[in-house]
Amino acid sequence: LHKKGQKYGDFELIRAEIEAETERVTGSNKGISPVPINLRIYSPNVLNLTLIDLPGLTKVPVGDQPHDIETQIRDMILTYVTRENCLILAVTSANTDLATSDALKLAKEVDPAGQRTIGVITKLDLMDEGTDAREILENRLLPLRRGYIGVVNRSQKDIDGRKDIRAALEAERRFFLSHPSYRHMADRMGTTYLQKVLNQQLTNHIRDTLPALRDRLQRQLLILEKDVSEYKNFRPDDPSRKTKAMLQMVQQFCADFEKSIEGSSGKDVSVNELSGGAKINRLFHERFPFEIVKMEIDEKELRKEIAYAIRNIHGIRVGLFTPDMAFEAIVKKQISRLKEPSLKCVDLVVTELGNVIRICAEMMSRYPRLMEEVERIVTTHLRDREQKCKDQLILLVEYELAYMNTNHEDFIGFANAEAKASAVQRQKKLGNQVIRKGWLTIHNVSFIKGGSRDFWFVLSSDNLSWYKDDEEKEKKYMLPLDGLKLRDIEAGFMSRTHKFALFYPDNKNVYKDYRQLELSAITPDEVDAWKASFLRAGVYPEKESTAGAEERQEDNSSMDPQLERQVETIRNLVDSYMRIVTKTIRDLVPKAIMHLMIHNTNDFIHHELLAHLYQSGDQDSMMEESEAESQRREEMLRMYHACKEALRIIGDVSLNTTPNTISSTSNGGGSSSHDWLKNDSQIIPPRPVVNGPSSPNLPRPASGAALRPAPMPVGVQASSVPTAGGGGGGGIQIPKIPSRPAPTLNQMGAGSLPPPLIPQQLYPPYNKPAPKIPDRPAVTHRHY
Repeated sequence: LHKKGQKYGDFELIRAEIEAETERVTGSNKGISPVPINLRIYSPNVLNLTLIDLPGLTKVPVGDQPHDIETQIRDMILTYVTRENCLILAVTSANTDLATSDALKLAKEVDPAGQRTIGVITKLDLMDEGTDAREILENRLLPLRRGYIGVVNRSQKDIDGRKDIRAALEAERRFFLSHPSYRHMADRMGTTYLQKVLNQQLTNHIRDTLPALRDRLQRQLLILEKDVSEYKNFRPDDPSRKTKAMLQMVQQFCADFEKSIEGSSGKDVSVNELSGGAKINRLFHERFPFEIVKMEIDEKELRKEIAYAIRNIHGIRVGLFTPDMAFEAIVKKQISRLKEPSLKCVDLVVTELGNVIRICAEMMSRYPRLMEEVERIVTTHLRDREQKCKDQLILLVEYELAYMNTNHEDFIGFANAEAKASAVQRQKKLGNQVIRKGWLTIHNVSFIKGGSRDFWFVLSSDNLSWYKDDEEKEKKYMLPLDGLKLRDIEAGFMSRTHKFALFYPDNKNVYKDYRQLELSAITPDEVDAWKASFLRAGVYPEKESTAGAEERQEDNSSMDPQLERQVETIRNLVDSYMRIVTKTIRDLVPKAIMHLMIHNTNDFIHHELLAHLYQSGDQDSMMEESEAESQRREEMLRMYHACKEALRIIGDVSLNTTPNTISSTSNGGGSSSHDWLKNDSQIIPPRPVVNGPSSPNLPRPASGAALRPAPMPVGVQASSVPTAGGGGGGGIQIPKIPSRPAPTLNQMGAGSLPPPLIPQQLYPPYNKPAPKIPDRPAVTHRHY
């Protein structure tokens, strides 16, 4: 509410507080604000309802009002009057043309069938002499399905003179009884009658909307039932509850971690992103091989090192044979360089495992200290295993350095021609098989400079083809892979794309007039996957060690023929042996990581995590709920009980209201009231007989075209909710069940809108019973 706990006993203080709050929010110069001022009025003389008083529609801004004041007020009004469970009071002054009423126009937009609109005519006492609103009040000028009710409010002079509500109601009653145009309908005019009709019609309107509302509440209750089940008997200070909750959280964490690494099946499979295990698999089989290939040096540099090694081994002597020590020296240097990609693979896997741990621990967010402690313990263990894994991989490389197994079955040890022949033979065995398919973007091939286009690419062992779409019907181009190289392209300062390029080392054109083909994928992972696929197809990075004729000729120009043969022999032996070592490293590194880090961490979580949690400190403080979770629980329980209470109230309303329908025609066959603004309709409003005590007057409506929603029952209180800015129309929200039965229209007639009254006598007295025919005098019998 506006001021919780603050009570007012004087309406003058209430009026002053509304004005003060309006000035605080909108300023003192006629500003407006959508923030409501909430008031709750307790009185035995008012109905149980919720009234929302909205500002009148303004056309021209004045004072501090913004230039779009009309749009703002209209949007504000629509937020209330569009609700199907509200009745709309379309308030119009009697001294204005009803056909130009903004209130009726807006009500027609949101309620075209007229099911929720009630017309209220004000300022009947201010009409020009000789004019009246009889045709409007008899529902014959612009007929409404629920008709019109006239009221006479206090004038500004009455307000300044402190005329109270009871006196105003009495003056209003005298006006209708004394006016020749309204005296025949005086019993269904005025604020008192408006209160009673609105209460009954609103109650029946709510009853009509209850089935759909009941269905929504039942669906929401079923959704909340599952979440609230664990909160029903919740006791925050129960130690057994905390122990049980900790066990459940740790078990769930173990299951989620294992599922993320080992994979899941059925409905738990994510279709939006890769799991941690799937990402680690890509690191093993795509990223790690690519890192190994990238570390290889230039061919010219390798041959130069071999030549220096041979010469240094021979020293001053002229060697007749190829020294095997040169082979060992070069191979050891190449093997040592395998440490870097192996350790980098460990770092990448550790990063991914850290993400998995963090994601799995998020379900403990209800207990922030427990979540932090679990992440700390598991991450500390992972870092310890990371170092041991790195030590083991370094040891693995040292194993390879310790002994050169030249008797390995895959070590060829033949001449250069035989090695090339075997490589060609392997390529032929591979055949033109498809290695990868997918979408890539070509950036430098477009009609517009700097443009890009997407194509469907198919990479095989012999060529790279791209098509218009994935149906592979319209081939755009086929690029042979022989001699192609691959290199990264640095992204621009503001660019988010990750590019790589295909090119020929001799700078000849790759495609049409372009010397390189610039490609990109959606994500960096996709780019790395494509690079690994190109490696399988024999397209290596820019510094790949593939012998070129020109390079060999340049090297050979400074060598004698015998040294040249020795260099070539050592080069082939190094290439053959390094393939063996690289194959071994590529096979053992993922196995070592799986055993020393992933499986070990999984076992630690399953068997030791709980013990470490008990050793880490006070379990009670660790299982303290976060403030956000406590608020969430309270809010969920509040919503759950509110849904149950709402369903109970709906049941009571259904039992305590009588069925009521609004006739679509009047006078037994008149025009349809769906045409609720037709001028030729002859609908006459109902005339219920009002029985019961009168009630005090409602607050005076603002002048001008305005919308005021009808009152609505809300328990044992009445709420008036004027918005800052005052004036105008309103809308009604769903109420609570009335604490006392509302007057039913069974007291007024049949249904909420009794049959129309056709006046039979237009002069007083109105309710005087018909005169009784006097009895004939008794005849005296004479005896003759």
